[in-house]
Amino acid sequence: EFYAKMKVTHLRKKDVIKSSVKGIDIEFDHERLATILGVHSENGMREYIKEVWEESKYTKPLEITRRVANDETITIAGRVKSSEMKPFQRFIHFLVMKNVIPRFGKRDTSNFMDLTYMDHLMTRRLVDTPRVMMRHMSYVIPMKDHELPYGDWLTLVFEAFGVPLVIKKGEEPKKYDFFEDTFLTMCKSTREDGVWWIGSDENEKKG
Repeated sequence: EFYAKMKVTHLRKKDVIKSSVKGIDIEFDHERLATILGVHSENGMREYIKEVWEESKYTKPLEITRRVANDETITIAGRVKSSEMKPFQRFIHFLVMKNVIPRFGKRDTSNFMDLTYMDHLMTRRLVDTPRVMMRHMSYVIPMKDHELPYGDWLTLVFEAFGVPLVIKKGEEPKKYDFFEDTFLTMCKSTREDGVWWIGSDENEKKG
């Protein structure tokens, strides 16, 4: 219902998303969304460019390709398949595909935007998550074969606007939604008090 009624307007030099659910109006810009989700909204990566491999304030294509592929010998920027990534990079790719810019399609493919967000997460640079979410939501609306994103996050939005929610039993997670202990260990992760911390000594030093 939210996406079926969603419209994007431009007010006071800001994009604003408007919709309604169960008769309750919902309206937010990136600042309101940031407050609802409790995430950063300023001074982070916010570009939404899928296929233009150009340098900008946030992006250096060749450097990004080398870091994601973990291969300093690469001389031309380009796509990196997740099957060719090291375990740590593959885990970050999973996070981006599932949570930052989720969509249907092959999970082994990546465009320039995927790699850019991966690189920001790997190097601990800020991502302007609310603006990215809003732009991705606007992008997928006209596409009938595209996954409607951010279901879990939108629950927080609905709660903030007082939309009554009915808790339903969720679908069984898919096999590719899990990482086993062996894989997490390969990512040089550590487990403390039952919680896995993803990272590596190399990444800590670069942090």
